Amino acid sequence: MENPKYFQDYMPGNICFGCGRDNHLGLQISSYWKGEQSICQWSSEEKYQGWKGIMNGGILATLIDCHCMGTAAAAAYRNEERDLGSFPEYRYATGTLNIKYLRPTSNLVPVRLITDIIEVRGRKVVMHCKVESAGNITVEADVIAIRVYDASDLKEDDFHQE
Repeated sequence: MENPKYFQDYMPGNICFGCGRDNHLGLQISSYWKGEQSICQWSSEEKYQGWKGIMNGGILATLIDCHCMGTAAAAAYRNEERDLGSFPEYRYATGTLNIKYLRPTSNLVPVRLITDIIEVRGRKVVMHCKVESAGNITVEADVIAIRVYDASDLKEDDFHQE
């Protein structure tokens, strides 16, 4: 794939542990469109183990959560036929995160998150995410994201603060 547009590159000022480009101690995930699905490849480190060689479940939840919030924003832009980062900017937060851990996830090989958009309606985006590790689906999640920030709600004066 040539130069994907990573959703997280269009979220200025993001300090989130999972997806924030401005959090250099964080996971620094990168999500992009591949057809109608969003994809995230991520390589772990030893410090993210739960048991030796097995990824911590909380880290997996964070990967899913942050990948899906970026996907929700990208889906809203796509649904409105707008470029990522165009005005108004949108930000999403987790409404529901229902995770099913199906089998242990290796901490020794990269994981791939694959997310399908189920529905975009108003401020809500419904998604289904799968985590793939070493050729196996190890985790599935149903996620609802809610738009919590819409720059179009700002007044022009909000842009001219000193």
